[in-house]
Amino acid sequence: MSTVEPAGWRRNTALFLGGQTISLFGSMVVQYAVMWYVTLQTRSAIAVALYAVAAFLPQGVVSIFGGTFADRVNRKALIIVSDTSTALATLGLAVLMLNGVTDLWVILVACAVRSVGAGFQQPTVQAVIPQLVPADRLLRINGVFQTIQSGLALLAPAVAGALFGAFGIVPTFFLDVVTALLGVGVLLLVTVPTLDAVAGKTTGFREDLVEGARFIWHHAFIRWLMILFAVIIVLTGSPSFVTPLLIAQEWGGEVWLLTVLELAFSIGMLLGGIAVSTLLAKRSRTRMIVLSSFGFGVFSLGLGLAPELWVFYALMFLFGAMIPLFSAPFMTLVQEAVPPEKQGRVFSYVTIVMALSFPLGMVAFGPIADAAGVRALLVGTGVLAILVTAVAVLVPSGRSAMRAAAEGAGPAATAERVEAEVDAG
Repeated sequence: MSTVEPAGWRRNTALFLGGQTISLFGSMVVQYAVMWYVTLQTRSAIAVALYAVAAFLPQGVVSIFGGTFADRVNRKALIIVSDTSTALATLGLAVLMLNGVTDLWVILVACAVRSVGAGFQQPTVQAVIPQLVPADRLLRINGVFQTIQSGLALLAPAVAGALFGAFGIVPTFFLDVVTALLGVGVLLLVTVPTLDAVAGKTTGFREDLVEGARFIWHHAFIRWLMILFAVIIVLTGSPSFVTPLLIAQEWGGEVWLLTVLELAFSIGMLLGGIAVSTLLAKRSRTRMIVLSSFGFGVFSLGLGLAPELWVFYALMFLFGAMIPLFSAPFMTLVQEAVPPEKQGRVFSYVTIVMALSFPLGMVAFGPIADAAGVRALLVGTGVLAILVTAVAVLVPSGRSAMRAAAEGAGPAATAERVEAEVDAG
């Protein structure tokens, strides 16, 4: 990837991240409020699992098409359409609930519609960033974006808790509509050129879709990253959805207790994001991914064994700190290794992995949590995450990647070395 700085990249990047920040804030407020609403109204892990399925499964299914569209159309226009559609779905749910329609299935349907919009938006956003940012600034900018998201994750639960606790869930929906429209307005000021490969594209939609999967499968380093990413999200991401349920079961169902839980997690994410964009900006991406994967397992295990509420909050803080140490270097490595004209397709598979791992994991973990308890689930998945990460660094791709990292090889050289060594072995 070229290191030539695109003209006006700082302005475009600032506007783009600013618009996405505004839009993301409203979406996060709604996500927390709806999750808490379902948790407190049902006190059931199965109901929380249904929410996870509705909120993430459509996104996973649609994102495979969303990323491919992102390689075939102007990415800015695709984000605008997705954001506007999501705002309309949220407005519809708000109107229904104001008129007394509060059935769980109605809320789940609205969450599913919002998830469809995210399926188009998320891979497109990740594909736009390397269009705007020079290659040598990617990890720093990804770290900054992760820090912004962490800051929102700190602010959003506080706002959600205040609105939900004082006025109920409906005001959070109206906030999301306003922020989505503001985000679209800012995005209109950003210059995102249509890729030359789009203008001259002769392949069909199906061919593009298959090519993205083929690219991932035939590149050993990317394949290794994707598999580790998928397993870690299943084993540590899905059970995190039931931690509010453990709070409600053992320490009380007050909204403020859930708010503190999310604040502890979000402060950890914020500090981790700051570390990635400053102190760790020049560190090995591969090492950060592996170390944070071990951290996920250790802290998930600790959550299952935490004897006191304050210990539980402290471990959620540490768990949150691992998020940017994993996601920022992961996204940067993918952006650096994939040609710009294929990034939408590849990031669609990243979004699929992330989106499907949550609901599919919860389909399995929800009944386990109800039958064996949330603590047993957290302990079991934590142990499995540690074992899987250990295996990941022992397989040929992992050994090669870790050796390259130890020798200080850059991302491109690491990817080339892994390919060569795996093929030779």
